[in-house]
Parts: sequence; C-alpha cells; structure tokens
Amino acid sequence: MRSGPRNLITDVAGLQVGNAEDARLKSGVTAILCDAPTTAGVQVLGGAPGTRETDLLEPHNLVEGINAIALSGGSAFGLDAASGVQAALREKGIGFNAFGHIVPVVPAAILFDLVNGGDKDWGRYSPYRELGYRAAQAASLDFALGSVGAGTGATTAGLKGGLGSTSTVLSNGITVGALAAVNGVGSATVGSSRYFWAAPQEIGDEFGGLGFPHPLPPDSQKIVFKGRRPAATENTTIAVIATDAVLTKAGAKRLAIAAHDGFARALWPAHTPFDGDLVFALATGRSGIEPDPYAAIEMFAAAGATMARAIARGVFHATPQPGDLTPCWSQRSG
Repeated sequence: MRSGPRNLITDVAGLQVGNAEDARLKSGVTAILCDAPTTAGVQVLGGAPGTRETDLLEPHNLVEGINAIALSGGSAFGLDAASGVQAALREKGIGFNAFGHIVPVVPAAILFDLVNGGDKDWGRYSPYRELGYRAAQAASLDFALGSVGAGTGATTAGLKGGLGSTSTVLSNGITVGALAAVNGVGSATVGSSRYFWAAPQEIGDEFGGLGFPHPLPPDSQKIVFKGRRPAATENTTIAVIATDAVLTKAGAKRLAIAAHDGFARALWPAHTPFDGDLVFALATGRSGIEPDPYAAIEMFAAAGATMARAIARGVFHATPQPGDLTPCWSQRSG
C-alpha cells in the first residue's frame, strides 16, 4: 500500500476540508464538504458521544446522501458548528430539496476541550456557529494538520492532540482516506516514550519514522490520565473515514466499524466509558469501483490502518501555543 499524493483525506475524490479556530478560545471547527450528495454511515463505540443528525445515517432511514460533516471542539456547545456549515452551503444552494426548500444535511460530532487553558467566557452565545461557517468557507483540497480546526485544543494522556489526516491507495485503485480530531483519554505513544503505538502502520516518516520500540518500555501498559482521573464527557476522538469506492449505506456503516480498529491500534486505551469515540464514513463512489467481498476485506483493513496513521499524525503535528496546559510531542525528550 502507498499513500495518495497529498496523504490527506482529500485524496478521495469529491471531498474538501476547511478549518477555522480561535487561538484565545483554544478551540475550533473542521468541515468536510462533499462535492455531491454522498453515501454516509456512522459508528459510535465510545461511552460519552455528542452528536447531531446521526440517526439519519442508519441504513434503514430515508436520506441517501449528505452534504457535509462538522467536527468541533466545545463539548455540547460545539454542535452549533453544524448550523454555520449549513448556512455556508445554503448560500450556495447546496442541500436536500424538500418541496422547494434547500436543507443542507450536515451530521456533526463534538469533543471536549473546555478545560485546556483557553478563554471560554464567550458571553450569551458560543462562537461555534461562526467558526463552522468560516471552516466551510475555507474548504479546499489542501489543509493544515495539528493544532488547527477541531484539533486546536485537543489533548491526549500526557501530550497535546490535534487534527490528523492520511490516505491509502489500494492495489485495485480504490483510495481510502482518514481524518481524526484526537482528544482521547488514552495515549498515542508507548508509555512515556516518543514512539507511536501506530508505528507498524506508518508509511515513510509521516509521523517521525521512529518505528516501534524494542524492547517495550517498562511503563508501556501503564494507563496514564490527563493529570487527574477522567470524568464522563471530557474526552473523545472523532473521525471520518472516506473512500471513492461505490458503497451502500450499509457498506458505509461497515467501513466506519472497520475504521475503529485504527483507534485501538493508535491509542491506549481506546473506546473507554469516558470517550465519545465516533467514526463517520463517506463513500463518494468517484472511482466507479464496487468492491466484491474479497476486495472489501482489503478496503476494511486499510480503513483501520489509515485511521491509526491519521491519529498519530494529529499528535505528531501539534504545536505549542501560549497558555497550553499540556506539552506537544515535539517537546518530549528521548
């Protein structure tokens, strides 16, 4: 397997990504825009999710294609971000036509970044609707990683989190891409070392090229918290897995399920009761390839590996900012 030309989720034809953030707030929004109504699914495996419009993605429900996905910081306040993305799309006439009324379909998920050193005293209304609008307006094929968008204020156990993205081109021509805002209870690195749990999946040196430690550090299985024991709703890694393969809604859900394997490969622990771990899946169909069951196995395996790499890249690309309460990977010695 190899990465696509950008090594971003936008290597999947039909997608663009935009980020918007507020440095004082230490939070932000990432918008994933679809060029056309796109088949989608979702799988939630964390115990404390925060979502909008996820029920409509179930295979037995009506809507067949969505227009965008909003990922946001801000805990429950961040669900306002989807309204901003909706507004940007509606201005362009993009959305589901309901008896002459244009309704952009924008599922969303949030992560908790309220206690990260940022100023959350925003007054009566949160800023996330406007951040969502700005993120949608900024959407393009190229976008930054690390302390940007929904990853701006993200943290993991011991290190800052961030926004990560990767892609994989399969032998049959199908492309799989992943994007993750990494804010989990767990750690992305092996114990207190600089080695990433996702190292076996790394392509080239996309997150440092350190490989996997041998022998494992003595503290490799130690569970480290973010300075104190976690509380419900205070964490979450939220992500999107995408492909240009032709899939049904049921196939998209299966892709989202497979991508969760990447959480377990990249974070220790993952899917805890205190995480809201969630994966959206998008299938643009732009390759024209409808995988048979054997080709689907390769695609599902790639979904997990590509997601693990995206999670590691989110932590790897995080950058120090004034007022941070957590160090970055680049600041860890050893």
